[in-house]
Amino acid sequence: MIRFLLKLILYFLIALFLVVTVEYLISPVYIFPKPVAFSGRQLFNPYDGIDSNYWRKGNFQIQSEAWGGITDGRKNTNEAIDSIYGLLGYDIIATSDYQKINRHGEGSDIYIPVYEHGYGIHKNHHVMIGADKVIWTDYPVFQTMHHKQHMVNILRPTCELVFIAHPKLRLGWAAEDMTWLTNYDGIEVLNGYRVSIEHWDAALSAGKNVRILADDDAHDISNINEVGRYCTFIYSPVLTGDGIVDAMREGKAFGASIYRVWGEPMDEKIKKANSLPKLTKVELNGDTLTVAVNKTAAIFRFIGQEGAVLDSVMNTGEARYQIKESDTYVRTEIHFPNRTAYYLNPVIRYDGGDPWGHEFARIDTVRTWILRIVGFATLIFVLLNIYYLRKRMVKRAGR
Repeated sequence: MIRFLLKLILYFLIALFLVVTVEYLISPVYIFPKPVAFSGRQLFNPYDGIDSNYWRKGNFQIQSEAWGGITDGRKNTNEAIDSIYGLLGYDIIATSDYQKINRHGEGSDIYIPVYEHGYGIHKNHHVMIGADKVIWTDYPVFQTMHHKQHMVNILRPTCELVFIAHPKLRLGWAAEDMTWLTNYDGIEVLNGYRVSIEHWDAALSAGKNVRILADDDAHDISNINEVGRYCTFIYSPVLTGDGIVDAMREGKAFGASIYRVWGEPMDEKIKKANSLPKLTKVELNGDTLTVAVNKTAAIFRFIGQEGAVLDSVMNTGEARYQIKESDTYVRTEIHFPNRTAYYLNPVIRYDGGDPWGHEFARIDTVRTWILRIVGFATLIFVLLNIYYLRKRMVKRAGR
């Protein structure tokens, strides 16, 4: 019996190895467009026309009990998640279970189907917002830039928005990756496990106008340090799932890092959540960018190409920056005296076309088929050698 089970396990491992190997062998090779900084005579401001009355507080990364409790999040019930995040003033509470769309609250107007895609060892994950279905394809062992691009292209048609999740975690995504990768909507810049600002600036510097996402990514809501740390504020006069997704697509959102001391009591978190500053103005008047909040900020920072600090304004509730012709993009960081910080989507240069558009990577057909032919030939050669070697060993054992 034990021998039979061992053989069964061996055959399963062989089959799994072959499936994964074939998946890698058929992966396409891409030609990536050369990174080109934003340019043009016009400036695009995603916050045009906002006021402070319709900011909605959201979190799109938190895991609940799923798959029989084998994944992180096993301690979190949907009801407990709603309760804690409701106390902290969140309007949108979207649960991103691993490889599973959580249907809790599906009948609500504010429901947004979300899941976290990916199960590879290097955590090359994606936050799938407005997902139609779960995609099980992945490259679990390693991912080159070509594998990462292929995954984004597979995921892209199955949801409203694709965000690269916690790119700095386990070094799953290098900042340089963002200069080449195409066809995704944004980056989870602020995450409970990693902050990846350099990845965002790398993408923006390469002319890819990708949006910011900020999430707790809590796996255990009984741990007070995991909740209420990061959130995304979305400007949406109508509080519906579709309205929120549309606003995020239009870039009318910003990421917030809400400072907390270790072990901060829940009543302190609630008090802080109810007194957060409001972003009241992000306006362009000619080439002058004006940003304002309803409380005094310790510092406004205006950040440009390659993450360089273009200007800083201290101890004020409103700051201005005159955008120079050499500035390709300008994003604003607002840091408050209590160390809470807001990170705004950028104002970019463009030619009047689609401000979110960029050239996509395309498949290199010749290199793809060369890789497949060589790869399958090598695999067949190895399998045949294993087969004949085993045959010789059986023949010798029978003598």
